[in-house]
Order: sequence, then structure tokens, then C-alpha cells
Amino acid sequence: MPARDRIEALADPRTFKELARGLVSVDPLKFTDQRAYRARLLDARRQTGLREAVVTGVARIDGLPVVLAVFDFAFLGGTMGSVVGEKIADAFEVATRRRWPVVSVTSSGGARMQEGMLSLMQMVKTAAARGRHHAAGLAHISVLAHPTFGGVAASFASLGDVLVAEPGAQIGFIGPRVIEATIGETLPPGSHRAERLFAGGMVDMLVDRHALREAVSCLVHHLRRPPPARRAAGRLPARATTPASDRSAWEIVQVARRPDRPTALFYIRRLLSRFVELHGDRQFGDDPAIVGGLGELDGQTVVVIGQERGATPEEASARRRGMAYPEGYREALRLMNLAAKFRLPLVTLIDTPGAYPGYEAEQRGIAQALAHDLQAMALLPTPVVAVVIGEGGSGGALALAVGDRVMMLEHAYFSVISPEGASAILYRDVTRAEDLAAALKLTAPDLLRLGVIDEIVPEPPGGAHADPDAAAESVRRHLRVALDALRHQSTDRLLRRRYHKYRQIGRVGAYWREVVVGEVQDALEMLERRLPRRRRAGRQDQASPEAES
Repeated sequence: MPARDRIEALADPRTFKELARGLVSVDPLKFTDQRAYRARLLDARRQTGLREAVVTGVARIDGLPVVLAVFDFAFLGGTMGSVVGEKIADAFEVATRRRWPVVSVTSSGGARMQEGMLSLMQMVKTAAARGRHHAAGLAHISVLAHPTFGGVAASFASLGDVLVAEPGAQIGFIGPRVIEATIGETLPPGSHRAERLFAGGMVDMLVDRHALREAVSCLVHHLRRPPPARRAAGRLPARATTPASDRSAWEIVQVARRPDRPTALFYIRRLLSRFVELHGDRQFGDDPAIVGGLGELDGQTVVVIGQERGATPEEASARRRGMAYPEGYREALRLMNLAAKFRLPLVTLIDTPGAYPGYEAEQRGIAQALAHDLQAMALLPTPVVAVVIGEGGSGGALALAVGDRVMMLEHAYFSVISPEGASAILYRDVTRAEDLAAALKLTAPDLLRLGVIDEIVPEPPGGAHADPDAAAESVRRHLRVALDALRHQSTDRLLRRRYHKYRQIGRVGAYWREVVVGEVQDALEMLERRLPRRRRAGRQDQASPEAES
């Protein structure tokens, strides 16, 4: 697709103004192969009507200002020489000064061989310029069109906050033909297709050309740092007592596990408008047990991450009932970092028996993935609200349940281990699970009393499965009130209070009373040691000549 046509399809009418139009390539190496480089440049200019392989400029998309950088493959295969690198770097610098997002659309064969190492060094230049733009907290949406290879793919194009690929596009660092020619490796069909990258967790979205403007518009809208909060914090209706369920702990476990209980995706679709789902960890894969993306909750953009167990038997099998692999938790970490960069509130929906317990998860580093999520949530410089909507199984649930406000639905549970697991370990007999469910104190009222959670979200009579829409509305009200209250806190206070909250958890019982008593005794002893010194110093002062005079 020609660059000018692409710009016309993306930008609002008559808003595009080109940048760096006067820059044109020269022949720094006096390069000649079958034809002189200068002759190739002149032909490319005549055939495309462009001065270079990329067109940059400022524009508006759905009324929002952006900087556009669009490649044209018809100009020497969209290769990146010194001028292309200069124009890309300039585009990011303009966007940084104006505090605007960048939307880049790449279609390139890579570095321009006719400019030698000068061409290769543009990878550093463009990545550095993009890095400064990123450090300023600004959005970069990178659209990978057909084809995107080499130095363009391995520099700024792969650094987007969101990577959007066109279906069928060939994308990679080294193309199939070069691989086969250099090392003789035969590649599988579709090895470099966008669909394979999407399945491997390397790109966030696959979007057809006709839907690209709408997708980019949503992303530009969402990935903006919100203005200071002005809305007064909402309030929930006063409640005399904590909701008390007439069900036993074991019965609550069974309700939480019901296959017809609303799942994370149900809540996301009911609660958020303009939801854009993002995929993959950009390292290994796209885990269907984790869903996440950007959307609006009553007009406020939030990042949402949910553990999705599936609404049908087929989905439950495909999503492993919400038991995520390491790549799922790494995807969650990437979304947490997105929330941090743009100061967007993070909402997590917890519903899993636990992290996937298979050997594959161990091989791919499940323990490290969970640890990094816990650390990130504890230090995230933006409001975090976690909601346990069903099962909250062990560390796999906790990795997404660290927040300023942690809520539980009335018939959810949250436990160090499943009752069956505890029974198998303690009694070598899973039939004692019902007894252990009560002993584990895994219900919402139990955990509220222990200080593990902050709030219980009431469910409709009979449970969330009896009236899913009413359950979603209850969650919406509680989220809205929590987020409104947290938005009014400074980042320093938010982080300080979050750290203090988790620092205090578990300080209960006789052991901690002894610790407190010990600390008080130490303080008194220190005070007593200091007082005699002060008394002696006072007597010496009174006895000195200066005191007598």
C-alpha cells in the first residue's frame, strides 16, 4: 500500500503536514553494483513521487494529535538508509517535544546495503530516539505491514507499546529466502507470517487494513496519561454488617468453582467500553489463560488483566481453567508496565485454581514469573484494584492480587492451597477436604477479619451465576468507588500505604504481641541508658564555673 494512501486512510482529512520534506539521500560510499546507487535513487523518486522510503509528518486521528511515520516498500524496498533513519529520529523528537504519540507503519526489507555501516547504525539512532520518547511517558503504536524485516524490524518497529500486525504480513529479522540460502535450513510453511507471530506472543493484535484506523484511534485515545482527578469520590450505600453467608466454607468453594459462574471475560465485556485486547509476552507465547488490555470504566481508561477459565467445556479445556503458564504471567507483567508508563489504573480479576502445575511451566520459569509479578504490583506507581471473582488458588492467584484495594466476591475463595491439596498433604487422603476448607479460613469474611482483603462485594441472591448482570453491576459500583478514592492520592502516598499494608499482614497472635512487648522494652532500656548520661551532664554543668557565674 503506498505511503500516501496509508496516510490518507489513517489521518483525519486535511490534517497531515509533512516533516523533513527537504531531506534526500546521497551516495556516501559511491556504491555501484549492477547499477549506481544514485541511479537507483533517481528511479525510485520518479516511480513513487516520494523523496525517500518513509514519509513523516504531524496529523490528527479522530481529533487527537499524532506524529506519523509511514514506509513505502516501492521506494527501494522500504530500506532504511541515513536519511530514513534521520527522518524517523526527527519524528520521535518532534513527538517528544510536543508530547504527542507516534504511529509508525513499517514496510521494509531492512538496512540499505548501498550505504554500508552508515545504514546499519540507523538502528541505534532510531532506537535511541524512540527510547527518549518512551522515557517521556509517550505512546508508540507500531503497525507491522507486509513485509517488515531486518534493521527496521530489529529497532524502533519492535519497540512499540502496542504492536499491530496486518494479517498475512511477512515479519522477522532475517527473511526465509536468506535463511535457506545461508544455512540451508528448510523452514515450515508460514514461518514468518503475522499469524504465527501472533500465536507465539510476539505481536498484540492482528488487524485488517479496513479496521486499522479504528484500532489505532482507540489505542491513541487510551494510551494517554490522564489529567488530574477532579471528580469527587463516590460512595457505596452504608452497610451495617459484613455480608454473612449461610453456606459453609466447603459449599462456598463449590459455588466458586461452578462452570456457569461469570468469568473474567464476562466482567470485562460488561464493565468496559472500547475494550482493546492485547496479546502475548513478546518472548514465547500467548497464553489463553490470561486476558488483558485497555478499556474505559465509566469514561476512565484502565488496564485490565484477568484469569480466564472459559465459559464452556471446550473453552475451559483450551484455557486450562485459568491455570497460566509463565508466558501468561509475563504478559501480565507487560500490561502492568503499560499501566505504570501511562499512569493508568490497573484492575485485575482473579479466578484460577493456581498456576499451571506441569513440568513445562517449571522449564519456562514459573517461579521467576510469579516473583516478578508480585514485585511489580507492589511497586506499581498507579492505583491497583484486585478482585477475586471465583477461585483464588495459591501463588498463581496471589501474583495478580496485590493491590491498594483487594476485593472478593461474596462466594469466592482465596487460599494458600486447595482443600483437596491440603487434605492430601496432611492426611494423605483427599476425603478430608471438606473439614480443611473451614480450617483454612479461605472465605471472604475470614480473610476480611485477617486483613488479607479490604472489602467484600455482595452477590445477587443465590450467587453470581444466578444473575450475572447484577453481579457485574455490583462489581462496577465497588470498582468505581475504589478507583475514585485512589485517584486522589499522590503516587508517594499510594506506594507508601501499599507497602505498609503488606508489611503488616500476618502480625497477629501471641507471637507478635511478644515482638511488640520486646520492642517496647528495648526502647525503655535505651531511654534509661540515656537519662543517667543527661543527669550526669546536668550535674557537671551546675558544678562548672560558667554555671556558678
